[in-house]
Parts: sequence; C-alpha cells; structure tokens
Amino acid sequence: MSQVDTSPEATLPLTEERLAGTPSLAPYAGPAGGWGALKSVGRQLARSGAPLTGVRALLAMNQADGFDCPGCAWGDPTHGAAFEFCENGAKAVAWEATAKRVGRDFFARHPVSELLNWDDCRLEAQGRLVEPLYYDAATDRYRPIGWDAAFALIAERLADLDDPDRALFYTSGRASNEAAYLYQLFVRLFGTNNFPDCSNMCHEASGLGMTASLGVSKGTVRLEDFEAADAIFVLGQNPGTNHPRMLGDLRRAAERGATIVAINPLRERGLERFADPQRKVEMLHAGSHPIAGHYVQPRLGGDMALLRGLAKALFARQAAGTFTPDRAFIEAHTRGYTAWREAVLACDWATLEAQAGVDREEMARLAEIYAGAPRVIITWAMGITQHEHSVATVREIINLLLLGGHVGRVGAGACPVRGHSNVQGDRTMGIDETAPTWLLDALEARYGVPMPRDPGLNTKGALQALEAGQAEVFIGLGGNFARATPDTPRTEAALRRAGLTVQISTKLNRSHLITGREALILPCLGRSEIDRQGAEGRPQRISVEDSMSAVHASAGRLAPASPELRSEPAIVAGIAAATLARVLPRRGIDPAVVDWAALAGDYDRIRDEIAAVIPGFADFNARLAAPRGFTLDNPARRRDFPTDSGRAEFAAGALPEAVMHQRLAGRPGWLTLQTLRSHDQYNTTVYGYDDRYRGVQGQRRVLFVNPDDLARLGLRAGDWVDLLGESYRGEPRRAPAFRLVAYDTPPGCCAAYYPETNALMPLERVGEGSDTPVAKAVAVQLVPSRRLA
Repeated sequence: MSQVDTSPEATLPLTEERLAGTPSLAPYAGPAGGWGALKSVGRQLARSGAPLTGVRALLAMNQADGFDCPGCAWGDPTHGAAFEFCENGAKAVAWEATAKRVGRDFFARHPVSELLNWDDCRLEAQGRLVEPLYYDAATDRYRPIGWDAAFALIAERLADLDDPDRALFYTSGRASNEAAYLYQLFVRLFGTNNFPDCSNMCHEASGLGMTASLGVSKGTVRLEDFEAADAIFVLGQNPGTNHPRMLGDLRRAAERGATIVAINPLRERGLERFADPQRKVEMLHAGSHPIAGHYVQPRLGGDMALLRGLAKALFARQAAGTFTPDRAFIEAHTRGYTAWREAVLACDWATLEAQAGVDREEMARLAEIYAGAPRVIITWAMGITQHEHSVATVREIINLLLLGGHVGRVGAGACPVRGHSNVQGDRTMGIDETAPTWLLDALEARYGVPMPRDPGLNTKGALQALEAGQAEVFIGLGGNFARATPDTPRTEAALRRAGLTVQISTKLNRSHLITGREALILPCLGRSEIDRQGAEGRPQRISVEDSMSAVHASAGRLAPASPELRSEPAIVAGIAAATLARVLPRRGIDPAVVDWAALAGDYDRIRDEIAAVIPGFADFNARLAAPRGFTLDNPARRRDFPTDSGRAEFAAGALPEAVMHQRLAGRPGWLTLQTLRSHDQYNTTVYGYDDRYRGVQGQRRVLFVNPDDLARLGLRAGDWVDLLGESYRGEPRRAPAFRLVAYDTPPGCCAAYYPETNALMPLERVGEGSDTPVAKAVAVQLVPSRRLA
C-alpha cells in the first residue's frame, strides 16, 4: 500500500543523495538472494558513479590474492568460488569505490550546523573523504590541515593531559590486525587501557560466557563443520541481511539433509528460503530452496527460558529412554553437570512457557531434533548478546552443547557470528580494556617498558567519563561512535564536552559533526585500495581474522581515492611517534624503543612484532603467504579446556525473575522493542531506504508490531506514533514519527531500525557482567505522533 511520505526524511531536499524511491509498504513474497539481490547490486554500483571500478573490486573480493570484504566476519571457504561475495558485501564495496569526494570545497558550501540536519544515508552518500580536516568553530566549518600539523596537534593535547586515563581510544572492528596491534601498543606506551570498542556493544557476552564455560572466548567450529552437521540451531540472528554468505552454507546443509532450526522473534525471509544467484538453472526458473525446517519465535528476552525448556524436555526423554547424554564426555571433560541438571528440573513448565513465550510442546519438538542429531552446531548473534542476562544465555547454549558432547567433534560446536570483518582479530591483537596479564607481561618483555595494569574504560564507562568531564580527548579508529552508542542525546552532549575529538574514517558520518572544542577528521585508505608504503612505495597487505579464527591476507586492488589518504597503520604510527616523543622522556624512557616509521613502512615488520608477542602467530609472515592463510589453534576443539578446573564448566545459574516483556505486561500502551538493521544497512552505515525482505520501500521510520497488539492499542497499520522510552532526569526519551507496520512478531514485542531508535536506550541498562547495551529489550510506549497532530 503506497502512502504519501510525511516522515522526517521527506523534509530533506529531494537530491540524488537521498536515494529514496516512492515510500511504500507491501509484503515480500520472494526468497532471499535471487534476482532481487542481483538488481540491488546493480543499483548500488550505478549509484556509486564508478560502476566499472566497483565490478573490478568485486571480482577481487574474498579471493586468495585479493582483499577481504569490509563487511561481516563470515568465514571464507578453503576453495572459494569466482564470485565470493554477497549483496551486502557488494554494497560495502560500491560505497567505498564511489566516484564522489568530500573535501574543502564541500565544507565551504556546508557548515556543520547544516549537516546536522542531514540523515545518515545522505551524509555518507556524499563520497570519500580526501584530505585531513580541522574543525574551525568560529566559521562552523572544517578546513584543510596538513598531516604533520594534525599529528602535532594530537600529540600536544595528549601530552598536556594530567593523567593518561583522561584519553579514550575507540576501535571499530574493521581495523586490520596490523593497525590494531600498533594502536594498542601506542596506547599502552602512552599509559592507559582505555579501549572502548565495538565488541563492548555486540558480542562481549559471547566471549565472557564461553570463557567461563570453555576457557576460550572464540567459537569452536570451522566453516567445514557446517558440511558435516546433522542439526544447526540458528539463534537470534538474521543472516539474510547481516551475513548473507552464511545462507549458502545453511542451504547446502539443508540440501544434504541437515535440520536447520531458526529461533528468532521476527519472521525473516533469509531464514525461510534462499535463491543462490550463482546457480544459473535456479535463477532461470526463479527457483529457491527452503532453509529452516523449524521456525520458533520466542518473545524478546525469552531465549534462556527456551533453552532451559529444551534441556528439561531432553531430560524427560532421558527418563523415557529416548535420549542419552554423552556420559563419557561429561565425566572425562566437564564439571557441574549434576547441579545444572537439578537447576533445569527445578524449573516448572509454566514459568518457562511464560518467559519464553513458547509452549511446552514446541520445546519438546526442539528436543526431539537435538536428540536425533549426532552432530549439533548452535550459532548465534546479537539477538542473544544484547540482553540483560546475555552472559547467562550464552552459558546455557554451551550447557546444551556439553550435554551431547558437541564440543571438540567434527560437525558440531559453538559458533558466535561476529559483526564487523575483524572485530575478533582486534581483540586477539590486544584491543581490550581488561587486558590479560599474559599480554601485559609479553609487551613488557618485548619493549622493556612498564605497561599500565589498571583496567581501562569500556564503551559505557567512556561515555560516563565524557559526561562527567573526566575525559578530555577522544580518538576513534574507524566506526561511527556517536551513532553506534545508546542514549543518543546524552552521547552527543558527552562528546561535545571533550577538548579534542579525532575520527579516522573513509566516509563522512554524524560522528564528525559531534565535535569537541577542537576536532580532526583523518581520512584513511579503504580495504579495497592499494596501500603503498616506504621509500619505494611497495604494496602492502594487511590481515584479518574471521568468526572461525581463520587469519588471512588482504591486499587492495583499486587506486586510492586521493593521494592524501594514509593507511590506518600509517596514521596510528604518525600519532604514536609524535605523541610518545613528548611523553616518554618525562618518564625516563627513550622514544626510540619503537621505530614507528619503520613499522609503518613495512607491515612485515609489524607482523614480526605480533609474532613475538601474541600466542599462535609464530612465523606469521610465512604462514600468511598461504593462499587462504591459517587457522588459529582453539584448545576446546581438542577438548582441552583452559579453565581454572581444566574442565568445561556447566553453569547452573537461575532464570531471570522476569524479563522486559513480563515487566511491561501490566503497563498499558507499552511494548518491548528490539533495534535491528534494515536490509539496506550494515551497522550504522545506511546504504538506502529500502528493506526488501520486510516489504519496506523508501523509508526507515517504521515500527513492526504484532497485529493483535495494534488492535489492543486501538491503532492501525499506517498510523503514525511517537516512541517514548524510560525517563531521564524527569524527561521521557522520545523518538518521533514512526509509521506502524503489521508484522509477524510475538505479542508484546516490536522492532525498529537503529540508529534512529538508539535515543530510547538508557546508557545504564546494560547486560549483567558484559556492559553491552540492552538493544533487544527496550521499553517503549506508543503515543500518537505529536509531529503529525
């Protein structure tokens, strides 16, 4: 049904940058992938203004001698296809390979106060940043600044701090291993562990939960395990939009007879059917193949209760003689089984059903699938980790895997699917505010300099420090911090209290407009671009680590968007050299302890440093030369569990007393909101205004609501509402003007896109133990839109 667009986006000038078609809402009947994906890729390449350049880049993406996709962290097959990319990977490359440019002329036309009224898509659609820029508050515009002057300014502001902990060093998961290693080395030599990073906002709970249960923070499966699994449980994720290449592996598993179980509150097309664009016959006949044989829709926050109900049903099958736990594995390799079993059996069915929003019979069907599968993979994403009790839920996932001995077995294991392409690698390189002792010891042994030992600030702590005036300098290595974080008005106000904000970026985004008293934009090379360093201009390669712990090389193929661009390692090295030349002599340390120019001039030297400090990277350069790199050792795959007990640990934690949907049940007009991506989006990067699989065209301010909830609240699809969140200092948080869409989501639960709804998320509402924003359980009240009243 087409309607007149009266959303806030419609108030923007109708320029080519807006990219929006006529707004409409209509059910989508096709499969994921297929012709829709191919058409979308074509449109994005055309919009870039450099379609041939984009095509050339796509042919090199995820190839053994090419560059790694700048999107998600899904693994690459050992023997890749000629076209090893997905729709959203193609969007990311087209976005990076655009012919449009942003430099001094752009900012001469547009003051920052004007740009603050532009939306995210329009900002990034302006093109690539091409020169370093300094914010001139007097004119409200960015103006050019030389690289040496920019480095000197950063060094001066950092050196003037009375405490290194007054500086914050954010990292996006797109930074390479080499850039991340240099960054953490510089920051620790400077004297702090303040490393807020994107892991804090997504998969922190996965690492914490798995470390407590298995002694390792990473998934235990390799990509090849999907070829041998008998059952794959997909929890809290939408691969069709967030990591589309996973659909190919799920489809192949389904074709050979594996059972795919989707557990997700919303019905997502990518979990139902998939048409592979590389299958010519299928494309000619408009065919597709089903993915999930079973689809279960728990209420938001009900995953732990659902998993515990599945376990309770398994123990009932054990009593009936139709399921046998892997006794040999449990006795030889685990601890705490009896206590967990008693905790499961103590849960009554009424409590489990009420919290999960799933009946006992459905849980029994899931148990039947699990019991009949010799090899089980459980894979999950942020639908699990962005909850108050996310660490406990991750541990419940591991409990189920341990029950059947599905760890350290081919075709089985735990598979947290990370977001950004190197978010896992950045943590491996030491981007961690709670650095392990072994890392600090190794750095001290290598460089002979004492390292800071006190824990630093994570994302939540960094925002609170900025808000309290306890942080003065913010440096962002990639990303869009102002839009990725919760409580948007508070976040922006906090950032504006800083003395200096520095953003290392490829494209213009809102974080560049939320400045401290001073601000710098430092433009960097994209993943697809050739990186030449040293006096001879020798091409460099970087490395990344995917969700399956595979480390492989990445070498750009395109000419840089501007001769002024520098690589992330070169920028980090430039800041480090200028800063430490001022800071280290005060502590009696020779700044020459690290030759930053030499490291930036030859990334092989950086990898030699990594090999000397980080376990698992011996002979790094030689091993990286292999066509698909190498896979880091994971002791849990060998059933070696480096916990304090030396065994895998069952967790017998109690269920939450009540999750958000239960707490809101008695509050009229309130629903539990989950924030999510549209299909034309990757994290905070918005490529366009369409969400093809959910039937949304030309708009983003929509709210997906169960039809029964609409009727109960006296609302209709197409109505406009404002969303009110929990109050802050007496004022309710508000996100205005959302169009209602009737959608298949559980009663009491709704969904909308971020970052538009981040304003509704209280900074203090985070996961227990993880400090991850609770983005999948936000309390919202629907009220008639005052903007349209």
